[in-house]
Amino acid sequence: MSTPDQARQIEINRLRAKAAQRLKEAERSPSDSSNAYNRRPLDATASPTAGPSKPQPLKRDSRLGKYFEYDLSKMVNSKGGFLVEDGQEIDEERIRKEKERERERAKQDQEPPIALDPNQSLKCRECQSVDIDHQFRKVFKCLDYLLTDPELRDEEVMPHLLKANPHKSTYANMMLYVRYQVEEFAWKKWGSPEALDAEYERRKSEKKKKKNKKFEESLRELRKKTKESVWQRRKDEEHKHSFGPSEKGDNGITLQICHTCGFTLEFEELGPEMSGEANQVEHEQISTSLEVERIEANLFRSKSLWLPLRARGVFGGQVISQALVSATNAVDPRFSLHSLHCYFLTSASPATPIVYEVDRVRNGRSYVTRAVKAVQNGRVIFVMLCSFQKPEPWQPGHQLPMPSVKPPEECELDVDMYARLAQQEGQHPKVVEMYKQMAAERRRSPIATRIAVEHQEDPDGSIQYMYWMKAKNIPNYDAPFQKCILGYFSDMHFISSAPRILGLKRGGRGPSALSMVSTLDHTIWYYSDDFHCGDWMLYVIYTQEGKLVAVTSQEGVLRADVRGPQEESDSRSPNTPSAKL
Repeated sequence: MSTPDQARQIEINRLRAKAAQRLKEAERSPSDSSNAYNRRPLDATASPTAGPSKPQPLKRDSRLGKYFEYDLSKMVNSKGGFLVEDGQEIDEERIRKEKERERERAKQDQEPPIALDPNQSLKCRECQSVDIDHQFRKVFKCLDYLLTDPELRDEEVMPHLLKANPHKSTYANMMLYVRYQVEEFAWKKWGSPEALDAEYERRKSEKKKKKNKKFEESLRELRKKTKESVWQRRKDEEHKHSFGPSEKGDNGITLQICHTCGFTLEFEELGPEMSGEANQVEHEQISTSLEVERIEANLFRSKSLWLPLRARGVFGGQVISQALVSATNAVDPRFSLHSLHCYFLTSASPATPIVYEVDRVRNGRSYVTRAVKAVQNGRVIFVMLCSFQKPEPWQPGHQLPMPSVKPPEECELDVDMYARLAQQEGQHPKVVEMYKQMAAERRRSPIATRIAVEHQEDPDGSIQYMYWMKAKNIPNYDAPFQKCILGYFSDMHFISSAPRILGLKRGGRGPSALSMVSTLDHTIWYYSDDFHCGDWMLYVIYTQEGKLVAVTSQEGVLRADVRGPQEESDSRSPNTPSAKL
């Protein structure tokens, strides 16, 4: 029987012989073939002296470029306009591997592992079966020794045998190891079987944690995409009053009644100079004052602004709280606000909405930082930097004791104080009108205030003012919104205490008259997440139970009606009084 090489050489010789025969037939002269009458044409009569003509080889055209040789006997028609190789060449390497695997199978069948003596037959350690080689198709269990592929493939470190894969001949060969050698190497690598088990459990738990973390992140992203804004949902749930026309009573008090719930609003009619404050009724609910509209992911816009009585611009506490709401909407709910630092650059007008731009400065594991820039009419009027952290209630803490003051039930409301001052005799009508306006404003305010300590001089010479404050009729908001409400009333009665310490009064002229007061910066440090702004809190800032909630700091500028020697060259006199609280 001929080998494949010999058969291929025979086929090549046969093709060459056929090609030579066709060439000889083509070289035969036309005169060699007779016509229908068995006669040759006269002009084709061969000359007796001339020998057979040899065909001249074709000259190769140099313009055709590189020349390639093809074996047309191995080409087939692709039926696409060109010839391709038939691809039926013999893969000697594949045939060799298949024959080697067949020999391995035949060897296994010819050499059974069972000995005549049962004591000499090897048994499986797991199932006690004698036919070990016939049981390798079954998988009893998988033991993981935490070895890497390079270690398993290294024959010097881990000797092993290669056998044909029983499932399919084209699969990679099996690598068979001696169990005791694998365990010896694994104990040497990890130290002991207990250490190997501990490492396996650690990797298993770590893999589970990563899987759960990935699932939580995907779930968080899904919630972030599908849920609505928390503040907008709360706002939709709140009742909005629909007031009818104002009705003036006999006692001079104007009444407005809600058509849907019957809520009655009482307020005093103000003079023409205060007509711009008629929309103050919209701010009776604190949620309305803090509400912002989300334009983009990091862009928010105010919905309402409040200009306090005799103020130059929008209430600073409202700007602080709206900026806090914007920053909180751009932070993961797992993080809690613990400090803010803000600067008032210029006064804001209530006629134009304020746009709050949130910058995600840093996202860390324990701390998150956000910067908020408030823009109105193309100018930056306010900037704030606030920090959030993951709460750690298990950490130790310390606080200063709460000052000893009268409870809020025994303290006078600021509304009653202004009404009492307005009824005092011997005052100028303008002063009386001012007290009435202030009482009406405080009556409509969403924040209730009681005076706990007023102008108390301590032995060290410091003067203190303390107030009990709370938000009126608010539901049980969560901690982030409670902190925003606290930021709202943290700007109340703050800078206004400085003129009273210096003995400056509004109205009039001279060194004892107040000409200007303004806040420059404001800082709050939060120390608790468990408080409710609907309960009375002592500013600075404790709950009634004595727990420290927050500490505030503020710097402002105030000017008396006094002219310095450098007034003509510099409008800011070096003798201008200032205060830092």
